[in-house]
Amino acid sequence: MADKTFLDWPFFEDRHRALAEEIDRWAANNVAALVDHHDVDGSCRRLVAALGEAGFLDYSAPRDGRFDVRSLCLVRETLARYDGLADFAFAMQGLGTGPLTLAASEDMKERVLPGVRAGRILAAFALTEPEAGSDVAELKLTATQEGDHYRLDGEKTWISNGGIAGHYVVFARTGEAPGARGLSAFSVPADTPGLTIAERLETVAPHPLARLKFENCRIPAENLIGERGAGFRIAMATLDIFRSTVGAAALGFARRALDVTLDRVRTRRLFGAPLADLQLTQTAIAEMATDIDASALMVYRAAWTRDTGAPRITREAAMAKMVATEAAQGVIDRAVQLHGGEGVRAGSVPETLYRDIRALRIYEGATEVQKLIIARQLLASPT
Repeated sequence: MADKTFLDWPFFEDRHRALAEEIDRWAANNVAALVDHHDVDGSCRRLVAALGEAGFLDYSAPRDGRFDVRSLCLVRETLARYDGLADFAFAMQGLGTGPLTLAASEDMKERVLPGVRAGRILAAFALTEPEAGSDVAELKLTATQEGDHYRLDGEKTWISNGGIAGHYVVFARTGEAPGARGLSAFSVPADTPGLTIAERLETVAPHPLARLKFENCRIPAENLIGERGAGFRIAMATLDIFRSTVGAAALGFARRALDVTLDRVRTRRLFGAPLADLQLTQTAIAEMATDIDASALMVYRAAWTRDTGAPRITREAAMAKMVATEAAQGVIDRAVQLHGGEGVRAGSVPETLYRDIRALRIYEGATEVQKLIIARQLLASPT
């Protein structure tokens, strides 16, 4: 059973502790029946519908427009502990509509967000392009205004929920200024003519991913989210919220790895005694537990910092994502090692976690990018 003593930390209020119990109970009773790893698209649709019916997607698209990042992190950590696809399904509803929650008109919110909360509409965040991932300023997809419409032309790639989403938030170049200052955000329904799924993409841990093509894709001018030229700011504000939650998902994976490893070393006998009696095993277990607690402190500090309205959150979110995802990779690697041959058996818990964790060190800003963000904020601060 995963350690829950961290819920007594002062980062949390009683409502967070109640949510942690509620989502854990729901996940224990529902996730296994909803997930079929041979049917990734269907699993995500079922998970989103069930999460919406249970009311958990209200945290992804809050009605009052105020994200509670501690709640997002608790839900993601718990779902990830049960299954990576469950975490993915929840997370994308928030990331995919975060720009709407933060910056869209009330009319636009009413057109999209109720369906997202109910689990009827799957959402996607279309930022990355073939030649522009971490360097958002290099986006090439164009949005050309033509009277009361914008025409989108270009490509997006590695888009989560690509191919099954009903709604995309798309970032495009409107050209108000060079680089990042010339980007805007748009609401694009999936059935808009000119938007096609050019390619479905497969990864080591299967998720719905696609390359999107926009060719003379015309959307009403009222689908602009916020102001022209505000796309970069909207994207970064969204990522500031959800980067901490990526760390929480990594934390969930790591906790599961520790749990199954404790079971393994207590029952597996080696040289006439339990594997747990070996000092090298005990050293590995101690390192795993310490890395998990250190990650949890970073993740929930960042979430608390955002929720309490601190003026600077980018550095804390970057630190949380970097530390938690890198630590989880190490924890899971030790779990594989301590399981021996069972650890690399296809479909075993350690092997599945080993594939699940790898992408988290890349998406929403690779570890190397997080280091740049942290360093640049420190260098820009007055001494």
